[in-house]
Amino acid sequence: MIELLQKLISIPSLSRDESAIANFMQSWLTEEGLAPHRCGTNLWCCHGTGPAILIDAHMDTVKPVTGWTRDPFTPTVEGRRLYGLGSNDDGASVVALIAAYKKLIAKPQPYTLILSLSAQEETSGREGLEISLPEMEAVCGPIAFGVFGEPTSLEMAVAEKGLMVLDCSVKGKAGHAARNTGINAIYEALPAIDWFRNKQFDKVSPLLGPVKMTVTQIQAGTQHNVIPDICTFVVDIRSNGLYTNEELLEMIKAEAPCQLEARSTRLCGSSIAEDHPLVQRARELGIPTVGSPTLSNQALCRFPSVKIGPGDSVRSHTADEYVNVADLDKATNIYVQLLD
Repeated sequence: MIELLQKLISIPSLSRDESAIANFMQSWLTEEGLAPHRCGTNLWCCHGTGPAILIDAHMDTVKPVTGWTRDPFTPTVEGRRLYGLGSNDDGASVVALIAAYKKLIAKPQPYTLILSLSAQEETSGREGLEISLPEMEAVCGPIAFGVFGEPTSLEMAVAEKGLMVLDCSVKGKAGHAARNTGINAIYEALPAIDWFRNKQFDKVSPLLGPVKMTVTQIQAGTQHNVIPDICTFVVDIRSNGLYTNEELLEMIKAEAPCQLEARSTRLCGSSIAEDHPLVQRARELGIPTVGSPTLSNQALCRFPSVKIGPGDSVRSHTADEYVNVADLDKATNIYVQLLD
């Protein structure tokens, strides 16, 4: 597993540019006798008969941040740690799920197991798991539930926040900065930004907490001596499963003092029933169950699912990203115990 993960790190696989890693993994899976299907830059394998179960991890990574002290594409083992871009998010889950898949299909199981290696997860792209799911279900039938490999410190996330991004604008009137003319759109936007900062929604999830809204980008002005006539800003909204994105959008449009449009409402929150057999099995194994504030491919699925994997979400998207090598075997064993 370590050798495969090192190879994955060495192949740049920035989100929306996964052709090289998809080509490599398609050849590797073929050599292993796993007969991969390909849909764009997504790969999937299946084995068995009966209800379909999906296990998925993503091959793409974010762009390396500027703080790296190592070459992000050169895997480096130091003590118990393997450093490299995508080692923690999500290469460790990729190799652990592959190892678990091979062990699980080595003997008869009462289900069809689908191994998915997906693209564009980091950018919530429309050419990722979203396009390969229909192919899988056409071959294997409706998916009963899914297990998504993500860095969760080997805890099981049984609920996950959704995502909606808003593009907002407030208009003013242009004028000369040296005169008392015009209407400054930046000043006009301040009440709207303050509204997003302070707005609270009534429903609070025991696992995911409240809906969280954060203004993350702002843009205004053409030059220093011109009063800006428009101010635009972006709001990142993390839904908590107690409101749909569509419900939140309608409530915000009714109250927020600005013009706004949602880029998409398709990335919903997810949760699984506490009495689901997969959750009960996790508790039998002593695996803690938690809620997760971060988004994953679960947002694209309308069947029950959980998120669990090696690594720590705190290390995702950071400089000098790493995974503890010992977690690879631990994760593989957990996946097998959950599904065997």
